[in-house]
Amino acid sequence: MIEGKKVVVVMPAYNAEKTLKATWEAIPKPLVDEVILTDDASQDNTIHLARELGIHQVLLHNQNLGYGGNQKTCYRAALESGADYVVMLHPDYQYAPELISPMVHLLHSGLYGVVFGSRILGTGALKGGMPFYKYVANRGLSFFQNLMMGLKLSEYHTGYRAYSREVLEKIPFEKNSNDFVFDNQMILQIAWAGYEIAEITCPTRYFAEASSINFKRSLRYGLGVSWFALAYRLHKWKWIRLKILTT
Repeated sequence: MIEGKKVVVVMPAYNAEKTLKATWEAIPKPLVDEVILTDDASQDNTIHLARELGIHQVLLHNQNLGYGGNQKTCYRAALESGADYVVMLHPDYQYAPELISPMVHLLHSGLYGVVFGSRILGTGALKGGMPFYKYVANRGLSFFQNLMMGLKLSEYHTGYRAYSREVLEKIPFEKNSNDFVFDNQMILQIAWAGYEIAEITCPTRYFAEASSINFKRSLRYGLGVSWFALAYRLHKWKWIRLKILTT
């Protein structure tokens, strides 16, 4: 805890057997009160390994709900457990769990309701092995999204995020997609609700066992996040009504 505030780490897992142990062992246990892992109907031994490791709460989807659907389960469980601060950490060991502490302390400062671990700040992305074409796509999409949304984020596509309880209770994340575009829809909702987003530099690791999406899904993702960034602008101008921004 931090001064009586409960810290919960959630891990949306899918076929994470090869990387889960390393991720779990790097989590700063003295700071984190509870870790919740939701297995999205993995086809490997993720669920059994999670229980063997002693992860505090292990949940299982009987059928695959998708990346966004998995996160919804994670956030519901974290709020039900009484979390004050919730950190979403992928169990694929791409992101450094050691940064949980500074991310949570930024939340605790009261200055920000949301903190992102950015691979683009500094040289973490290319140094850690991010393919150059992914780096270019990341920068290009983030530039367009900033233009449409009036923000100045270095990266919209990080999977390392920390939220205050207030933010998760206020934004209607249950309305979001169950697919990969969920993360970016969350940003729309956070911005619309008027919360500031802090970013910290995050090293990343790219290796064979780390999760990735194929080119077809990457293309669909890119088109999806571009559309929602544009839709945010149109909603702001009152040209359309974007359902995920209405309560």
